[in-house]
Amino acid sequence: MTYSTAWVALTLAAALGSGFTAVAAGPQAPAANPLTPGFNQVIDFQKATKADIAQATTGIIGSTKSALNAIYKVPTGKRTFTNTMLALDDLGDNIGRVAGPISILYNASPDSAIRNQAQKSLAIISKYGNELELDEQLYKAVKDYSKTKEAQALTGPRKKFLRETIEDYERNGFALTPEKRKELQAINDRIGDLSLEFGGNIAKDQGFLLVNEADMKGLPEDYKKSRPRAGDAYRIGLDGPAYSTFMRYAESDLQRKQLYTLYNNRAADKNLDVLKKLLIERQKKAQLLGFKTYAAYQTSSRMAKNPETVWAFETKLVDRVKQKSQQDLEELLTVKRAYTKDPGAKTINPWETSFYSNLLMKDKYQLDGEKIKEYFEANKVIDGLFQTTQSLFGLKFNEVKDPKVWHPDARMFEVQRDGKLIGRFYIDLFPRDNKYTHAACFGVSSGKATPKGYQLPQAVLLCNFNPPTAGKPALMSHGQVVTFFHEFGHVMHNLLTTAELSSQSGTSVKRDFVEAPSQILENWAWNYDALKTFAKHYQTGEVLPKPLYDKMWAARNVGSGLGASQQILYGTLDMTLHDKFDPNGTETTTDVMKRLQNQLTPFAYVEGTNMQASFGHLTGYGAGYYGYMWSKVYAEDMFSVFEKNGVMDKKTGLRYRDMILARGGTDEEYNLVKEFLGREPNQEAFFKSLGL
Repeated sequence: MTYSTAWVALTLAAALGSGFTAVAAGPQAPAANPLTPGFNQVIDFQKATKADIAQATTGIIGSTKSALNAIYKVPTGKRTFTNTMLALDDLGDNIGRVAGPISILYNASPDSAIRNQAQKSLAIISKYGNELELDEQLYKAVKDYSKTKEAQALTGPRKKFLRETIEDYERNGFALTPEKRKELQAINDRIGDLSLEFGGNIAKDQGFLLVNEADMKGLPEDYKKSRPRAGDAYRIGLDGPAYSTFMRYAESDLQRKQLYTLYNNRAADKNLDVLKKLLIERQKKAQLLGFKTYAAYQTSSRMAKNPETVWAFETKLVDRVKQKSQQDLEELLTVKRAYTKDPGAKTINPWETSFYSNLLMKDKYQLDGEKIKEYFEANKVIDGLFQTTQSLFGLKFNEVKDPKVWHPDARMFEVQRDGKLIGRFYIDLFPRDNKYTHAACFGVSSGKATPKGYQLPQAVLLCNFNPPTAGKPALMSHGQVVTFFHEFGHVMHNLLTTAELSSQSGTSVKRDFVEAPSQILENWAWNYDALKTFAKHYQTGEVLPKPLYDKMWAARNVGSGLGASQQILYGTLDMTLHDKFDPNGTETTTDVMKRLQNQLTPFAYVEGTNMQASFGHLTGYGAGYYGYMWSKVYAEDMFSVFEKNGVMDKKTGLRYRDMILARGGTDEEYNLVKEFLGREPNQEAFFKSLGL
């Protein structure tokens, strides 16, 4: 992905938290604005006001207009990489460096006035980006430069940047007449607004279930203590930890069903309509650009190249996973029959899966999730994750005391390599009202070579792990530990970049590869050599016992078929809505959801639910969710090299750092992987990782 679409898409992806992001750097705004500090200075999130956000927004648009004029004015025949392409990269980087911090405030500030202004500003920046994408003078400048001798002699990353910039421009509307381009810009503006609205509605949903004492049977004591009360009733919110714990332990089938229905209707009152409008606008955009569907448009610039490749990939997955998910279902049915004393039980309902999976883990695999959590105290997990990545990649992390952050929960770290500061990252790990509700890495500024030196990349990790409770520290489930490692993989991809251009730095890779560097890191959360350095009982300090770990490992692929079929469902839902669905027709997105759930998973669709209304990936990852499974193929293949050489082998870690993470989008992703592997990539390790 290159500047012409990259920073716009990525800035919005940051705003919407699609799971990763690499946006870039800031305007020449007055130094007094805490959001736009001097070169490589720290952003003062704490001081930022509503007025600062508005001023940074108008400031960056003003300074971009001046920068644009300078590019326009270069006489024909005098164009160089520096005055045209580098100027273009700078321009996108500057916009991203303002949008990055604003997106953090939109997603994580406790102040509603700041969040509302941030949302408005992101919409303004997005619209301005849409204008730039269709700026004819800019396109002509790049085309003029491409005809020069210098341009034709380019090699490596610079050549790739020029080629992809032109491809992106032409793919995004320069084959159209000026009138049609105006129409496209209006569509892009509506898509930006609808995407922000969709994400905002999910974040604002404050749904909850009230249950009585009897309905709390089976739930851990500290969970009960930490629930807000409404008279005698307990209030169960819809944030990740509250929801998943209730679904796993509550004995009341009726209340689990009610909570499942509520959870799968988050923002449905508003977002079903928003989603329909979004799909209509995306379809219009694709057809205006000469693509049959939005999926055809999106995949044309990805590793997959076209929807047919994605459909073939999904179909192959369905076939490979079917048998394993059937075995997984039988295991759960055995547990249900014993528990309900109903030997004839033939179905598992979606609100029963967590509950019976937990009993299965306890009874057959002797694994108790609550006992396992006792070995994963959040601070110890942070230390372990940091030790692992510092050792593998030759780094040092230093926590900054009294950081200038948006909330007291947020912490800030500086990253050094060979004694030199190379980047900064922030972590904000626990749920709170109006905060982004999943776990994601947000890029705040990109790495980039500048005349003042290398611009420091910065990233923020927003998560929603189990918070501390009265008398107990924050304890993480092993699943949350895996998620933490995953998201930190994105942080490393952002921070270890050495790319010259912001447009190719960090996670500025093709969207169906961007998850690979995060997925590979999950493997260390499963490795005993790594785990024993930090998995210690929060009271006794006892290291996670090897027999307990062996049981966890033996159970690693319990339910992997069901898990994979769920991922296939999400990927297929996303592709269907963008490739085989008419948003103007009589079929609704709920009809699609129902049909696919019944077809692809062993769990029947629950009438009255609308999971797609809170499927946040439909904005940032439209027609791209398949990338999670697609990139996992490359992640597992690359991990096989670590398995062979030793998972903590520093030499392999540094090779991976320098060949994959540092290079970002400077070369074709397939080439990078092939070079690291020393052979053609294949799917063997991926299927092995699923237990197939």
